Amino acid sequence: MKKLIKNSLLVLLPIILITSACHKEGIGGKSSVSGTVFHHTRPIPYTKVYIKYGATEFPGTDSTSYDDHTTADINANYAFHNLRMGNYYLYGVGYDNSIFLPVTGGVGVKLKFDKSVSINVPVTE
Repeated sequence: MKKLIKNSLLVLLPIILITSACHKEGIGGKSSVSGTVFHHTRPIPYTKVYIKYGATEFPGTDSTSYDDHTTADINANYAFHNLRMGNYYLYGVGYDNSIFLPVTGGVGVKLKFDKSVSINVPVTE
């Protein structure tokens, strides 16, 4: 019985250490992503920018499927801070006053190092 427990611990301990060292995407890191929301070359202020952790492909238009959001400022700049390294998808929903139409779009991003990355979010009608 003692040998079984010892063998079980020898197998489980590395698994526990490996999985506890791996963090999923999300907040709690030292990375950040920021940029500007553009419709072609025009900045789109006050766009709502959503972020999906663990994704680089478009997860859909349902805002409840995203993990967090922010609103771009008057200059169309947005930012997400304290992110862990990993994959993220950014999705913007705004309104282009020059053509009087809603605009949406997104981009996948991979954060490889603990640093700030600038990624513009393209939107279109």
